[in-house]
Amino acid sequence: MAANVIAWIDDPEAPLPPTSQALGADSQAPGLLAAGGELSLERLHEAYTHGVFPWYGPRQPVLWWAPDPRMVLPVERFRLSRSLRKTLARFLATPGCEVRIDHAFDRVIRACATAPRDGQGGTWIVPAMQRAYAAWHRAGAVHSVETWFGDELAGGLYAVGIGRMVFGESMFAHRTDASKIALAALVAFCREHGIAWIDCQQNTAHLASLGAHEVPRPVFEAHVRVACQAPGPPRWTYHPDLWRHLDARLAATSGSADP
Repeated sequence: MAANVIAWIDDPEAPLPPTSQALGADSQAPGLLAAGGELSLERLHEAYTHGVFPWYGPRQPVLWWAPDPRMVLPVERFRLSRSLRKTLARFLATPGCEVRIDHAFDRVIRACATAPRDGQGGTWIVPAMQRAYAAWHRAGAVHSVETWFGDELAGGLYAVGIGRMVFGESMFAHRTDASKIALAALVAFCREHGIAWIDCQQNTAHLASLGAHEVPRPVFEAHVRVACQAPGPPRWTYHPDLWRHLDARLAATSGSADP
């Protein structure tokens, strides 16, 4: 394929092009693979299991991306800073504060869509994207991890889970560090269930500070192929005892019993 030319998808049955055809680092849109098509559950599953994801803005066609390199968070490298450890300890010691999974998915994705982002005037989580991922959530492949202060949904994230691979999508916080609490809980959940990597898609200083790093696209895709075919968690649910995967003192703070 010629340089700086991408495939247009107009046949719902046609497969996505090979990721080797994504635009390179010397283009204006590095990692862009294709445009067009629909956000059907079949297309989303095909995309993610091949290391591809949709990302586009209002009044744009669906844009499909396969960046090289790819940002990933190996869960064993997650950095639980001293300040976050203290925040978690306070959170877990406060009555009514807890992490829930899939309790309020629709509210989480709407909050992610409306959360202000530095340097961004709009959102890529457009209404069509919200509807598609809500449908995929109902089909069991997309999950929300939520930080609750009593009856208040204070922060959270949503992610795609296929087999033993988790693809992080977006997060929000209405209270300081509420999204970090949700991410820490997701890391603990992944450690419990043998999920080694969380896909972070793009490189940011914030993700790097938490232990994420870049890997070449072929390495990422090889990991995804194996992980997506492995049996996933029997249930997406969170128990306070899982905090032991980050720090045994946190599990003790939560006052949990064995699940």
